[in-house]
Amino acid sequence: MLKNTVPEVGYFNVYPLKASLTDGAKTIPFKRRDFYKIMLVIGQGKVHYADKIIEVEKQVLSFSNPTTPYSWEDRDKITDGYSCIFNKAFFHQFGDLNQYSVFQPNGEHIFELTDQEVVKINDVYGRMFKEINTDYVHKYDLLRNLVFELLHFASKLQPAANYEKQNIDANQRISTLFLELLERQFLVDDNLLQLALRSPSDFAYHLNIHVNYLNRAVKKITTKTTSQIIGERVLQESKIMLKHSGLDVSAIAYALGFKEVTHFNNFFKKHTQSNPTKFRKV
Repeated sequence: MLKNTVPEVGYFNVYPLKASLTDGAKTIPFKRRDFYKIMLVIGQGKVHYADKIIEVEKQVLSFSNPTTPYSWEDRDKITDGYSCIFNKAFFHQFGDLNQYSVFQPNGEHIFELTDQEVVKINDVYGRMFKEINTDYVHKYDLLRNLVFELLHFASKLQPAANYEKQNIDANQRISTLFLELLERQFLVDDNLLQLALRSPSDFAYHLNIHVNYLNRAVKKITTKTTSQIIGERVLQESKIMLKHSGLDVSAIAYALGFKEVTHFNNFFKKHTQSNPTKFRKV
């Protein structure tokens, strides 16, 4: 495996998927990772991304970020492909990766490719392999550019309607900050830290604004209440943890900020018409 870690430029690596498929495991573990990953996958299988399951028929370009867990089933059906991984420090002062929808919680992360598109993506990875082995002093800048090529390639595959320009006014800015802060809460399965922020007033305090201002801004931009968005995200995380973690229900309830497991059970049943234990067994 090619490996490049330089303190001032962060971490970057590129490798063929076959190199990671030699251990015989059929499933890539479902957990948080501390890096971003872009994969060209040739083959079939299922991708568990957050609380979604996506069927892969032939070939895809996939994107994953450090905060959203994912796993691949049927690794033995993957016949070829490449992967590049990098941490946030690799793009320090070179742009905000999270502004791209492929790395956002509600964005598109898996893209079916035509044979012609696979040829183009193969070319990008080929240039990555070539550059990473050189002694060129600015090779990491070139590698960043190649990562951006993949980002823009995928972005162009999404419906044009997703890219209507919006004015970033105060409401948009506050709403974006709230959603980013909300998403950063959900690393609980790594070390079982309890959610620190659960109410609109909690988020308003950390954003240094009045809770009424936060509620108005979020409602205007998303058409949902702040409490509704928080509840939906907690529900999504509860489903993820029930299906893909080994924690018992009481530990999950604690991690998600419920003082009593009965409160968690009631919350879950209200939104799913099922209790956590039954949901886990389905």
